[in-house]
Order: sequence, then C-alpha cells, then structure tokens
Amino acid sequence: MSDYSRWIKKAEEDLKAAKKFLGEVSPWIVAFHAQQAIEKYLKSFLVKNDKKFGKTHDLLELLDLCLEIDEEFRELEKLPLEKISMFATITRYPELEVDVAVEESEEAIKIAEKVKEFVLKKI
Repeated sequence: MSDYSRWIKKAEEDLKAAKKFLGEVSPWIVAFHAQQAIEKYLKSFLVKNDKKFGKTHDLLELLDLCLEIDEEFRELEKLPLEKISMFATITRYPELEVDVAVEESEEAIKIAEKVKEFVLKKI
C-alpha cells in the first residue's frame, strides 16, 4: 500500500466514525472526526505529490499547499474550512471547548464528503 493510500484509509475511517457517531455521541466528537477526515484527505494529495506539510491541523494551510500543486483546489476555498479547522483543537482540550451544535457536525460531515470526492478525483 502506498503512503498516500494509507492517508486515504485513515481519512475513510475518520469519516466513517463521524457518520456512525452522528446522533449517538456529543456533536463535538462528530465534528472532530469530520475535521480529521478532511485533514487526511488533503494530506493524502500532498503525499501523493511529494509535498512536505509538517505537523499541522490547519486546513487552510494544507489547502494552500495543495493550491501550489493544482489551482483547481480553489474550488475548495468556497467551503468553510477555517471553521472546520477549529474542530481539531477546540474539541480536544477542556479549556478550549465550545458547544458544537448537531447542525454544525452534520455540516462538517457534508464538507468532508465534498473534500473526499474532490481529492479522490485528483489522485
């Protein structure tokens, strides 16, 4: 299995978890897994294209790196990735935690699905 395929596999697992947990656990857990899926889909594209990205959870930073490779990633700029990016940190630490509405977690899953579809076409 290639390195980028491993990233896709992990992304798939996060997206599957988000969908399974929807309505079963706190919405922040769903949002966290959706964010993780998006992050890993973007990183899979970067790995496929031998682009270094360091340790980051910032979806906009990852998107900028993807844009350096393929301008068609501008399509993803229409998505609220900055908001989704926050779910990587505000959901992990009690002192940062904010309420995440069910609708926000549902939206995060839909966005993860869009990113998945886009990235898989590029790979």
